[in-house]
Amino acid sequence: MFQYKNLFTPIKIGSVTIKNRFALAPMGPLGLADAEGGFNQRGIDYYTERAKGGTGLIITGVTFVDNEVEEHGMPNVPCSTHNPVQFVRTGREMTERIHAYNAKVFLQMSGGFGRVTIPTNLGDYPPVAPSPIQHRWLDKTCRALTVEEIKSIVKKFGDGAFHAKRAGFDGVEIHAVHEGYLIDQFAISLFNQRTDEYGGSLENRLRFAKEIVEEIKARCGKDFPVALRYSPKSFIKDLRDGALPGEEFVEKGRDLPEGIEAAKLLVAYGYDSLDVDVGSYDSWYWSHPPMYQEKGLYRPFSKIMKETVGVPIICAGRMDNPVMALEAIDNGTCDMISLGRPLLADPDYVNKLRMNQASSIRPCISCQEGCMGRIQEYSMLNCAVNPQACRERATALTPILKKKKVIIVGGGIAGCEAARVLKLRGHEPEVYEQSSQLGGNLIPGGAPDFKEDDIALAKWFTNQLKDLDIPVHLNTTVSKDMVLSSKCDTVIIATGSTPKVFSLGDNAKVYTASEVLLGSKDAGETTVVVGGGLVGCETALWLAKQGKKVTIVEALHKILAVNGPLCHANSEMLEKLIPFNHIDVITDAKVNKFENGQLKMTTSDGEKEITCDSVILSVGYQEQNSLYYDLEFEVSDLHLLGDAKKVSNIMYAIWDAYEVANHI
Repeated sequence: MFQYKNLFTPIKIGSVTIKNRFALAPMGPLGLADAEGGFNQRGIDYYTERAKGGTGLIITGVTFVDNEVEEHGMPNVPCSTHNPVQFVRTGREMTERIHAYNAKVFLQMSGGFGRVTIPTNLGDYPPVAPSPIQHRWLDKTCRALTVEEIKSIVKKFGDGAFHAKRAGFDGVEIHAVHEGYLIDQFAISLFNQRTDEYGGSLENRLRFAKEIVEEIKARCGKDFPVALRYSPKSFIKDLRDGALPGEEFVEKGRDLPEGIEAAKLLVAYGYDSLDVDVGSYDSWYWSHPPMYQEKGLYRPFSKIMKETVGVPIICAGRMDNPVMALEAIDNGTCDMISLGRPLLADPDYVNKLRMNQASSIRPCISCQEGCMGRIQEYSMLNCAVNPQACRERATALTPILKKKKVIIVGGGIAGCEAARVLKLRGHEPEVYEQSSQLGGNLIPGGAPDFKEDDIALAKWFTNQLKDLDIPVHLNTTVSKDMVLSSKCDTVIIATGSTPKVFSLGDNAKVYTASEVLLGSKDAGETTVVVGGGLVGCETALWLAKQGKKVTIVEALHKILAVNGPLCHANSEMLEKLIPFNHIDVITDAKVNKFENGQLKMTTSDGEKEITCDSVILSVGYQEQNSLYYDLEFEVSDLHLLGDAKKVSNIMYAIWDAYEVANHI
C-alpha cells in the first residue's frame, strides 16, 4: 500500500476544493514582477512549474495593495492596484496555466511592511508603523499612520482582491498577522501605542485585520476564500532581540495565550484558514528557519491552532520530510503542508512523492543563500541548489548539436552538477574522483547533526549520477597524460579546494576542521578553533553540543565577518548560538605557537595563553587547480569550476556548473 496516500486526499478552504494537502508556501516574489505591478514571464513560469509539479495550492508570496501610504520602488513585487489592467492581464495568463494542472492559486496580499522594510527595498521612502517606533534595521523612527491612511489601505484590499478574482485567483491570503509586518504591528502591543480605535484592547489592535476581511468579503462575496498568515507567538525578548529555542525569556511580543484568543477572533471575523508559523523580524530565525532550527518547528503551534479554531490549518517550517508531513496530517497537527524552500529546490516534489520516488527529490539545505539572502541583498528570489528556480525559461536545457565525450575531474558538487546536466542534454560525461565517495566538501560540512541536508544533497547527487548511468571512477587521481590520451572532446576541472594550514610548532595536535568533522582526528575535551568564519563557528557549535569546552580565536573584530551566510536569519542565529552554548570568543587575536598543551596568542589586550587538548585550524581553503593550468594550452574546450576556480559557496559551485554544462 502507498505510504503517503493521506497526503493526497482533497481538502477545502472555504468554497475551494484543493486536490491534495500540499501548498507552495508564500515567499517574497522579488524579481517576478514587471514595472507596472503585474507578473513578468519569470513569475508566470515559476508558479506554473510548481503547479505542474503536483502542488495542490499555489500561494504567490507577498504582493502589495498600497503604493501610496507606504511607497515601494517599482518593480518590486506585484501590486494588484497599481495598474489593474496590467495585473489582471498577466495574472489571468498565470492562473489559467496553473489551473491547467488542476491546481488552485491564492494571491498573497500585504498591508505593508512598516518597521521591518528591508533597507535594500526601501529606497528613500520613509518607513511607517502604527506608532512612532524604532525601525528593525535602520536607526530611524517610523511615522505613525493616520486613521484615514488605514481606511485607504483597507479599501485597497477590497480593490486588490476584486482584481485578483477577475484575474482568476481562487482566493487570497492576507499578509499578515505574522512576523511583525504592518498589520501585525497593529496587533502587537509592543509596537502599537495608539489611543484611538486601532489601539489598546486586543479587539482594537485586530481591528485593521478585521476590516480587511470584511471589505474583501463585501467586494468579492462570502464564498471567496480569505486565508491569513498567522503567528501565534513572536519570540521577542526586546526590540531587535529574539529568543533562541530552549531559552528562558519574557515574551514582549505576542505570547501563546493572546495568540489563542486572537486566532478565535480572527476566525470569527471571517478568515477561512490560518497559515501558521511563529516568530518575527526581531527573531527572524523563527520565521525563516536556518538549519540550526529543528525540522517541523511549527508543529506544536499548528496543533494548538488546530485545537482552537474550526478552519483548515496550514503548517510550514522545514516540513520537507514526507514521513513527518504524513504524521502531521494523520495526528491532527494540521490540515495542509506548506513547502517553501523545498519547492524552490525541487518543483516536482509532490509528483515525485506521489510516485513513491522520495529519494529523487532534490533536498533543500536551508542555507538561504539563494532565497532570503538574495532577496535581502539583491531583491531577487532564487535557489542555491536549483539554478533554474525563478529562471525556468532562461535556463531551460539547451539542445545539443553534437554528442560530446566529456571528462570531469572531481566529484564534488560542481563536478556532479556538471555531469548531471551534460547527461540530461545528451552528452557522455565521465566523472573521476580521487576519494572514495562523491560530494567533496559537503561530506565534512555535513558532519554536524544540524547539517544533515548537506549529506542528503551529496547522496542525491550520487543517486542522480547512478540513475543517469554516468560512469564514476572513485579512488582515481587524474594526470595530464590521462586526459590527453582519453580522446575526449571537453574537459572540466572541478578538483575543489583543501584546507589552508600553517605551523604552530608542535603540530601533532593541530588539526584541520575537516579532519575533526570527518572523525579522523579527536579534538579532545578542550579545544581552540582558530578562525571564526562559517566553518569555524559551525565546527565549534557541533563540538560544544557534544559537551566539549571550545574557544574560538578570530583575527578580525568579530566572528562571521567574512564569508558568512548572506541571510541575516542564519548569521544572527549562529552568532547567538555561540555564547548560548558557552563557547568563548577571542577576537582581534593572532595565534603564534602551540606547545605542551598551551596555545599562545597576541591579542588587543596583550599576550594570552589557553590550555587545550588540540587546536583546530579553520582559516579558509586553497584552490586546487594545478591540473587546469597543466592543460590550459593543450585542451581547446577546457573549463574550471567550483572551488578549484574560486573558493566560494555551494550556490555558486552549482550555478556555475549548470551554466557551463548547459552550453557545451
